Amino acid sequence: MDSMDIEVLKSTARWLKQGHRALLVTVVRTWGSSPRPEGAMLAIRDDGRVVGSVSGGCIEDDLIERVRQRGIEQTLPQAVKYGITAEEAHRFGLPCGGTIQLVLEPLSQQSGIEKLCDAVEEGRLIARRVDMGSGAVHLAPAETTAGVDFDGQRILTIHGPRYRMLVIGAGQLSRYLCNIAAGLDYQVTVCDPREEYTDEWDIPGTMIVRTMPDDTVLDMKLDARCAVIALTHDPKLDDLALMEALKTPAFYVGALGSRRNNAARRERLKEFDLNDTELARLHGPAGIYIGSRTPPEIAVSILAEVTAAKNGVSLPTLLQVEGAKAAREVAASGGAACSV
Repeated sequence: MDSMDIEVLKSTARWLKQGHRALLVTVVRTWGSSPRPEGAMLAIRDDGRVVGSVSGGCIEDDLIERVRQRGIEQTLPQAVKYGITAEEAHRFGLPCGGTIQLVLEPLSQQSGIEKLCDAVEEGRLIARRVDMGSGAVHLAPAETTAGVDFDGQRILTIHGPRYRMLVIGAGQLSRYLCNIAAGLDYQVTVCDPREEYTDEWDIPGTMIVRTMPDDTVLDMKLDARCAVIALTHDPKLDDLALMEALKTPAFYVGALGSRRNNAARRERLKEFDLNDTELARLHGPAGIYIGSRTPPEIAVSILAEVTAAKNGVSLPTLLQVEGAKAAREVAASGGAACSV
């Protein structure tokens, strides 16, 4: 869950406490191109006030106009579609061929929104199930980070805290990477026990800790909504973090460095009793190949790979740094041989 969706839930809980009615709108299915992913949410208050987004704005305008003209009349959840025809796609600003299905749910004190917000604030992953026929709501612990499931009879959404990122090292590259990561809505923690780096750390939206990296990994209790990136080039720091992080469910664990250094790192990590499956999870060299040379470019490269992993996208070998550089060397040697 990102901060926008958390704000939607918090806003609806606040509105209900103030005596307002509210309509929760959730994207449950998309076909073709769509401006917002499944699970995105919008809340509309009975006076037309809104928070969140389910499209580029035109669908929101239509829903707001409905509420302003008729109020929130419905008492049970309702599924609606937008963009079924080319005319509707044009009218509602959907990309060509795009169709979006929404569930419109009128909220009340029995909707469990306040309890859901409390659980998210406590760092828990919660499944919220709503029966379309009765409007009954059930909250339960979740075991998966999947966002939404809709079968026409009930809607199931998964809610949890923001994605977290642990960065090992507070050097120059970390500054660029953390600035972008904060913009991507990660809750960023930077770990570096070296005072000469941490004393000047001043990146907004990040937290600095000066404990040893392996202790930090254990203290953070990393889950499947976490990424770990080691950037110090110091094996005493990077390896300590990696040896613990690779044993966790973190969706991404990566390390900066050359191919040779990463091969040596893998050999060192074997001495920490990491098995082949755990070692295979290490992204190293971290990042996708974009010819990056400067710290800002390297930061973009790494976060592009992190984003792909977060979204469940498997990158081909030729996009990964190691595979791309190896392919270039083969092509260069082949070209040289042909020219002789």
